[in-house]
Amino acid sequence: MNMPLSSLPGWAWIVIAAIAVLQVTLDVIALVDLYRRPADRVLTGNKWVWVAVILLANLLGAILYLVVARKPAVLDAVATPRPPSISPDAVADALYGPVIISANPTGAGEQPRNSGPGTSTPQNLPEL
Repeated sequence: MNMPLSSLPGWAWIVIAAIAVLQVTLDVIALVDLYRRPADRVLTGNKWVWVAVILLANLLGAILYLVVARKPAVLDAVATPRPPSISPDAVADALYGPVIISANPTGAGEQPRNSGPGTSTPQNLPEL
């Protein structure tokens, strides 16, 4: 049953080429993932064993690594505390000073003014 390769039909060559491309692609994906993954997140903890499995077991080795050997990342069970929220009023007070409402009966219709540094009110404007 020695049949020369040149006698294979065209569709068989296409199938062989597709399987070869699939094998090389899966090998590269598996090897890159193995390289980037810490050893404690790989089954058996020994990366060299999985390099041998991926390269020597052909298509099955890469599929086996991608399905079985990778351990999922462990999520931290304790949530980190969030910093306390700062209200916009506290930020405005820190930047511009607290709001002072005048108890002056003549200023009943006036808007409250800030008394922080650098504020300019009619009382402290220089004369022209």
